[in-house]
This record gives sequence, C-alpha cells and structure tokens, in this order.
Amino acid sequence: MANISPPLLSRREIEDLIAAGGKIFILDQFVIKANGWIPYHPGGDKSILHMVGRDATDEVTALHSAETKQKMSRYRIGRIEGRWTNFIPPIQGGKFRSLVDNTEHNADDSVSSDDSRGASLVFDSDRSGLRHRGGLQDGMSSSTSVTSASSAEENDGMAHLNTLTREKISLDLEKYPPVDHETQDAIVAKYRLLHDRIKAEGLYDCSYSAYAVEACRYSLIAACMYFTFHWGWYALSAVFLGALFHQLAFVVHDAGHIGITHNFHIDTLIGMFVADYLGGLSIGWWKRNHNVHHIVTNSPENDPDVEYLPFLALSHRFFGSLRSTYYEHLMEYDAVARFAVKFQHYAYYPLMLFGRFNLYRLAWLYLLGGQAPRKGPAWWHWYLEITGQFVFWYWYGYLVIYRSIPTNWDRFAFFMVSHMIAAPLHVQLTLSHFAMSMADLGPTESFPQKMIRTTMDIDCPQWLDFFHGGLQFQVVHHLYPRIPRHNLRRTQKLVQEFCTDVGIPYALYGFVDGNRQVVGALAEVSRQAAILAKCQQAMTSGSFGHAQ
Repeated sequence: MANISPPLLSRREIEDLIAAGGKIFILDQFVIKANGWIPYHPGGDKSILHMVGRDATDEVTALHSAETKQKMSRYRIGRIEGRWTNFIPPIQGGKFRSLVDNTEHNADDSVSSDDSRGASLVFDSDRSGLRHRGGLQDGMSSSTSVTSASSAEENDGMAHLNTLTREKISLDLEKYPPVDHETQDAIVAKYRLLHDRIKAEGLYDCSYSAYAVEACRYSLIAACMYFTFHWGWYALSAVFLGALFHQLAFVVHDAGHIGITHNFHIDTLIGMFVADYLGGLSIGWWKRNHNVHHIVTNSPENDPDVEYLPFLALSHRFFGSLRSTYYEHLMEYDAVARFAVKFQHYAYYPLMLFGRFNLYRLAWLYLLGGQAPRKGPAWWHWYLEITGQFVFWYWYGYLVIYRSIPTNWDRFAFFMVSHMIAAPLHVQLTLSHFAMSMADLGPTESFPQKMIRTTMDIDCPQWLDFFHGGLQFQVVHHLYPRIPRHNLRRTQKLVQEFCTDVGIPYALYGFVDGNRQVVGALAEVSRQAAILAKCQQAMTSGSFGHAQ
C-alpha cells in the first residue's frame, strides 16, 4: 500500500496540540507526537520533554542511530513547510494557547513564527532590563523560584542577579555569532554537511584493534591489583583498583553512546557489565542523566551535571534558588549553601575525591525510585542492573574487603583509597563544562553553537589519550556523541575547521590551564555570592545607598 503523506499542520495547530498535553517536536520537517513513545524510551522522559515544541532534528540525529531515527516515523502525525521557530518547552516554562484561546501573546508567551528575531534575547533600553520572549523575563528563567526572605532583600537580590545575568548574556552575544535565524541556519547547514563528511571518512566506525590495546591495559592494571593484594600490600592494591575503576568508566561512556558495536542491546550489556557488575554504578541512570546533559548542556535549571548545591554553585543564578527540572525539587540557596560557596574554589578538589560515592547514591535512587524503564526494548535492564549491584557488593564488599583483608583499618584504607584514586575521573567529567558559559541565549540558538559555547576541549599529547579516555575531546563529542573515542582526535581537526568557518570560538586549553579556568570560575561565583550578601545586608540595615 502506498504511503500516505501526513497532513500539513500550521504552527497554531501544533501549539494547540502541545497546550492539550501533546509531547510534540519536529524531526526532518515531520511533526512527531511522542506521548505513546515516552514510556518505552530507554533514555527516559526528560530528554524528550526538553524537545517539546522544538525542531529536534540535530539532537535526535546526534544521539540516535539511523535505524532508531527511522523507527520514530511511526509517530508522525503531520508535517510542516518552511523553517520552524522553536517554542520554549513546557518543562522549561513555555506557555501555549489552545485554539479556543484567541488572546494575544504577551512577553512570556511563545513567539510567533513571523517574529524576525524569534525567541532570542534582546535588550530593551526603555525598560533598562532584559526581555526574553518565550519563557524568560528579566534575565531569569520562568522556572526560577526565590526562597522566602524579606521583600526588600528579595527585590534587591533579584535586581543584582538580573544585572549579572544581563552581563553574561551580553558577553556571549558579543563573542558568538548572532542568534538570528539566518546566521543559525547557516551554521546548522554546515554542521550537517560536516556530519556527512565524518560519516564518509569512516569516523563513525569503531576501531576494535584500539580496544584490544585497551583490554591489555586493563588486564595489566588488574594483574597489578591482584598480585599486590596477594602480597598484602593493600594500599598499593587499592591504588591499582582505583586506576582500573577510572579506566573502565570510559568503556561505560562508550557503550552508553552505543559507540562500540553500534548495536543497542550488545553495547548496553557491555556497559551494564562494566558499570553495574564491576563498578557498582548504573548504566541506566547514566543514560537518563547523560542524555539530558547532552541536550540542555550547562543550563542551571535543567542540566543535572551542573546542579551541585549546596556544595557548589557554578553560576550566580543558583543564588536565586532554582527549581531543577531534572530532580524536580528546589535547589535552595540556604545557609549551608551560602557557607559552602564561600570556599568552593578550595573545596573543589577535595569534593572530587568523594565523587564516586555520589554516583552510588544516584544509581540507587534511580534503581529504587521507579525511574528505570519497564516497557519497550529496555524493560529487562532493571532486573540485570539490580542483580549487578548485589554481585558488585558481594565480590568487592564481602569477598575482597571483608573476607580477604585482616584488619578493620586496612579494610577502611582499601575502601577509601580505591575510591579516591579515581578522583581524576571526576575532575575530567567536570573540567570541560564548569568554566564555560551557562547563559541562556534563547531557543533560536542552534544545537551546534550551544554545544560549542558550553564546552571546552583539553589539549594533551596523543600518548596521554588513554588517561583522558576521550573526555578531553568534549566539544567534538557533544557535537557528534556517537563517534567512537579513538576517532575523536582525527575528528577534532575537522571540527576546528568548521568552527573557523562559521566564526564560533573553539575553547581549547591544556590540562593545567583548564583546571585554572575551572577554579577561577568557581572563585568568581564565590566572589559574586559575597557581593550579593553585602547588598542584602546593606538593604536590611537600611544603608544600601552607602554600600560599596
């Protein structure tokens, strides 16, 4: 039977569908309704919700295989003509009208398709403030909430935060290409051409000989761990085990992006075996978390990988007690957070020593909190992951630590050292984003520009690639997540050429300089917190006019 072309839908009709609860996004000029698909999505619901009302073509293409993308065609309900102007998704505070509502859009509503600037950020000199047409107002997200405080403190605090937000956005608007449709469409067109070139040059093909070398390295580290443990050198053995944890995490990352065999089930099993059975972590949690991170990178309200209150505030916007759309709770900037932020640039590395414990916590919250998919191709993952948790703690906690180490002190030392020695991994996981932009330039900014703007690469000699495990090429990885890590160095040159061509600054730092950037950014936020506290204190005392 011949394929019947789906009906042409207007922007207003699509808005009506979203207002009625439809999880609608655009994919290759087709209108996709994902309501029936969300319960089956192995990557969770949040990543889809952040695409509602948007053209998700680049995000879907980057994160999914061609086969998976083709399967989405069964959820087509219509098509569009011409370019699509993005709405702000409901999860991010976007507002939508039903067809029966004929009221005019106000400044908080989603933009009309004939707005020449779309929903980009613009400065309004008459209001001396920042106006975001489509969910942001006065420089702050509509999902922002402010903790209860006196009215004077709140107003003064918000004014200070809005000033900082305007400054950050203004700097980005000056540094990066404009977010108008014409400029961003040109960037997207060249980004897609680069994808075709990368594919034609075979850079999506996995190098199994490179993994053979990795396997030899892992085996050598494991052998060193075994023999030093056998000889009773428990602290040194723990160092080798921590190094093995560090190296194996890269395999989980590869498998989570279906970058080893490119087969969903096989790569998932590889990732599950390494993450759950050998490491006590959760590949399912990682997928759910990491997919969102790749879509809303460095968004304080939406990206779980930058939400670390009360221990770290990576942007002044956290001072406004934002509500996390991922964790679905208020990230309160309370007394504990205010104290911790004062010293966060000193506490950064000590906190990274305990990073693995946080991953355990998140894994168990995911597995016991009903977040794992129970339908679709991943319905069986939860059962294997739960089994993997018990297997890990049996071999690691019971057989190795409890049964094989004679004293409680040695047990404690082995446990702590084997976890803390993996701290460089957690530094690597944060290094490429913590010092980069967290400003929101609006929904007209293209996927490739946002990924480059919010991510940095770390420069290192090729012989050190094994230590970084591909995480040093985060700009390349965020643009094309499914490229196997052993091909990222070759791809980097193509991406640098692309950035030069489209005029997007490419952030590349050495490892030491990258660390300086991160610590410097944390210190800057700490300084801003101190200024905010002084402003609020002066306002409370009635002497704001004399505050410096």
